[in-house]
Amino acid sequence: MANLANKPGTVSVAGSVDGDGAAPRHDANPVNPPPRSDNSAFLRGFLERPREVGSIVPSSPFLEAKIVRAADPGRARCLVELGPGTGGSTRALLRALPAEARLLAVELNPGFCERLNARLGDARLVVQAGSAEDLAAHLARWSLPAPEVVVSGIPFSTMPPDCAERIAAAIHEVLAPGGCFVAYQFRGHVARYLEPHLGAPQVGWEWRNIPPMRVYRWVKPAA
Repeated sequence: MANLANKPGTVSVAGSVDGDGAAPRHDANPVNPPPRSDNSAFLRGFLERPREVGSIVPSSPFLEAKIVRAADPGRARCLVELGPGTGGSTRALLRALPAEARLLAVELNPGFCERLNARLGDARLVVQAGSAEDLAAHLARWSLPAPEVVVSGIPFSTMPPDCAERIAAAIHEVLAPGGCFVAYQFRGHVARYLEPHLGAPQVGWEWRNIPPMRVYRWVKPAA
């Protein structure tokens, strides 16, 4: 999970919360744990940029499966992922994404961007190096429609409040009516920034993760 608060560098291209009724279930069962190389890359990213990376290890397969169930991407034309890190959640989302859809991954850490392009050879994936504050510009750059799903792992608890407010406003601005925003977070700061835009979220926990994570889900009113 990377904090996308700063401005972009380069651009590159790779081609229900359980128990609360948030979304239909998918066949997103946990598979193998992240490769050791992913663990090493994530730890290195945390040590180099501790305020931009929300954990010392990647998301567990259990958390990835919960994110996919909450996001319900099976009918999306466009999905945005903020802070994909080493790409574990990105792979899980791509498995559930329709063949004709696109996934825009916005990542500030240049090392993670290079890794995503090298490891995820999927024509549906666009890797954008840059800030989540510039989400509307990123979508316009790649001629992508308003996303039906936005997923975020960026740690709202460690970024400056004014930056968090701008990112929350950007998410609300670009999200398609009826679309959902899913955030997985260790702390609860994200709710204070999104509630003024999207109201109260549905919240679940994934305890089988290091650290345990809250999974938030908002739906933008269709009208």
